[in-house]
Amino acid sequence: MSLKIKAINSGKWLTVSTVFQTLIQFAQIAVLARLLDPVVFGIIAISNLIIAFFGIFANLGFTNSIIHKQENDRNVLSTVYFLNILLGIALFLIVQVASPFIVAFYDEPRLDTVIGYSSLVFLFVYFGSIHTILLKKELQFKFIAFIDIIGNLLGSSVTIYLAYQGYEELSLVYGGLVMHLFRTVLEIYFGRRLFRPTWYFNIREVGDHLKFGLYNFGENFVNYIQSNWDNIIIGKVVGPKYLGIYSLAMQLAVYPIVKLNPLILQVVYPVIAKIKEDESRFKRAYLKVVELLSYLNFPLLAGLFITVESVVPLFYGDGWEETFPLVRIFVFVSAIGCLTHPLFTLAYSKGKPKYMFYLNLVNFLVKVPLVYFFGDKWGVIGVAYALLLASTIHLLLNLGITQLLIKDYFGTWLKELVKPVLFCSIMVLGVYLYKSQFGYQGWANTLAEIVIGALIYLSLTFTFKYSLSDLKELRGGL
Repeated sequence: MSLKIKAINSGKWLTVSTVFQTLIQFAQIAVLARLLDPVVFGIIAISNLIIAFFGIFANLGFTNSIIHKQENDRNVLSTVYFLNILLGIALFLIVQVASPFIVAFYDEPRLDTVIGYSSLVFLFVYFGSIHTILLKKELQFKFIAFIDIIGNLLGSSVTIYLAYQGYEELSLVYGGLVMHLFRTVLEIYFGRRLFRPTWYFNIREVGDHLKFGLYNFGENFVNYIQSNWDNIIIGKVVGPKYLGIYSLAMQLAVYPIVKLNPLILQVVYPVIAKIKEDESRFKRAYLKVVELLSYLNFPLLAGLFITVESVVPLFYGDGWEETFPLVRIFVFVSAIGCLTHPLFTLAYSKGKPKYMFYLNLVNFLVKVPLVYFFGDKWGVIGVAYALLLASTIHLLLNLGITQLLIKDYFGTWLKELVKPVLFCSIMVLGVYLYKSQFGYQGWANTLAEIVIGALIYLSLTFTFKYSLSDLKELRGGL
């Protein structure tokens, strides 16, 4: 099977997986927002911050390193496999020791049990991580999509059932553990053809991977701090309740983009890595990806911006009006994010992971003081605006690095950006006119707004940008 066909098939499966997972996530949030207090969401958000932080230390950048080097040596892969498992066990023990200090920092006793149970994930999740890396390397995204769908479906089902039974924050903890456990089992099952560990461990065998992954690890570490600093500040300064409100606004405005774009880029990175020596083809493929993400993400975000008063009550129920302004700010944060996400495919394909590290380091130095200052003066709204300002600065730096890696990029990028922005602006205007005449409350008005916005955007896109033949060409562009 050719590389292009593999990429197309991978894209199809990831599209199905993304849509399915997004629907599951929205359904789960819609149910839980009616059953659980905002404080519960805040407690879980803090716990997730802690688990995600320690999780940075377990991978050490091996995912991108193995794909970049197209590693197939069984001894090397076995060393990576056992190293990850040992790190997972160590992280579990460290979290148990650190838990009392975390609870004291946030002054929230319920965190103790939540963090204790959540850290169990480190004991088993890394048994399947190397299998997933190899499935990605070989573009076997059909299996990855199946793993994601089944894992999320089972986890969400358990979470909702336990929430109805009154387990509150533990419903999310147990649901998450079930999801990760089934994912690990399926990763091992589908990846067994690509890797069976041998009893071999030699740290010197993975020296090159550790060197490559050093910048990747540094990037992830810095990126974690600058990406989650807003949640850390809100959880400490404002409290779990407002962190819960902030988190739900983020999940509505940011989650679909954060979920969609990386899945698409998981297909793009292995493909681009295989053609990195062909500069012309390399540049063309990257520009196609950026263009696709813009036309796919912008209308979704613009639609959410203009329909937020209709969408939030339908999804979350009454009492979540404080999320309205946050969602509108996060729409712009997400739009900027969809323009910056693809850079890692360039940096790692070119063997320049240090660029991503330095970029995120600068973003960290900018974002941390902004979030603290804005949050201290204006609360959650201030934090949201600080995030938007930091994202804008990050975009400018991102474009500078891309211009360095791909010559004559900025002009083409800017030209391609005009149409989707203009189409979205016209779409927003059309929906606004409907709302001003007929109102926005209830299912009927919400559905009408969505239909009107979709028709306007699709009509403009098919008239002034893509014909059917263009779409077929874009589909096979990689």
